[in-house]
Amino acid sequence: MTRFDKFFGLKAITLTAALSMTAGVAFAGDNVSANQILDALKPKPATRGLSVGPQADPAVQAKEATFLNTVRNRSTRSLSMGEREQIAELAATKPKIDLEIQFDYNSADIAKTSVPSVQALGKALSDPSLKGSTFVVAGHTDAIGGEEYNQGLSERRADTIKKYLVQNYGLNGTDLVTVGYGKTKLKDTANGADPINRRVQVVNMEAKTTASK
Repeated sequence: MTRFDKFFGLKAITLTAALSMTAGVAFAGDNVSANQILDALKPKPATRGLSVGPQADPAVQAKEATFLNTVRNRSTRSLSMGEREQIAELAATKPKIDLEIQFDYNSADIAKTSVPSVQALGKALSDPSLKGSTFVVAGHTDAIGGEEYNQGLSERRADTIKKYLVQNYGLNGTDLVTVGYGKTKLKDTANGADPINRRVQVVNMEAKTTASK
């Protein structure tokens, strides 16, 4: 069993399901509120200097939408390495938040202590201001343990979050794309064992601007 598991389970283990993108990342602990999550995932108004760029290009947006449609309703395990990398690349500039989610020991079951955080996530994603967005729930572990084990566990735990959100908040499963990265993308590359590498990241992939309807 990996150190990843020991941090996340009932014995104080912290799983993480997330991308190692640095732009706009916000980290929140167990007491994160729905409003905090909502604020992190809302599109930020473009500044004058950034008002024109790749994200404003309709052709780029259309290409992103086309790709996202190819991964909707796909099982997490079915994603190829290339598809996982493309999701990471697209998500790098999107609104996102890291959540500390604990799971039962050596399991993909959400620990009771972390249920409030997942409930806050469900409330935030149900907000009308985020309607129409596609969200990525991505899984990431630390560098301790085998690649295959950590990859599989990150995928199962990302799937657990999606299932909880669909069953308890009526979210559309096609709007939630799950992906696991195992230990392939560390947030702190200098210290692979650091708990900061174990996180659940949620990314708003279809960020709407303030000018949108």
